[in-house]
Amino acid sequence: QVQLVESGGGFVQAGGSLRLSCADSQRTISNNAMGWFRQAPGKEREFVASISWTGRMTTYADSVKGRFTISRDNAKNTVHLQMNSLKPEDTAVYYCAARSGAWSLPSRAPAEYGYWGQGTQVTVSS
Repeated sequence: QVQLVESGGGFVQAGGSLRLSCADSQRTISNNAMGWFRQAPGKEREFVASISWTGRMTTYADSVKGRFTISRDNAKNTVHLQMNSLKPEDTAVYYCAARSGAWSLPSRAPAEYGYWGQGTQVTVSS
C-alpha cells in the first residue's frame, strides 16, 4: 500500500520560496506519475503540477507556471515541488498524489490519482 507523506510546508512572506517534498514510506512510487494539488479554505481542490514516472514530462497549472517546478528522485522515492515568487493566493493545503497504474503520464485530473498524502499547509503573507 502506498503511503505518501508531505513535508516542507510553512509560513513565508510574499516573494519568498518553499520546497515541498513527498515520500512513500511503504512502497516504491518510481513507476507512477505523481502530482501536487492544493485546496484553499472554502475552495475545491485544484491541480498544481504533475510529472511522469520517468520525470521527462511535466505539466503545470497556468497560475503557477514559471514559478513552481516539480521534480522527482526515483532512487529515493521522493517528489519535490519548488515554489518560488510565492503569492498570498498560493496559500492552501498542498497534497501529494500518486497516479493509479504504472508507467503513467502526467494528469491534471484528481480522479486519476489513487493515493493521496495528508497534506501540508503553506501560508503566504502579503
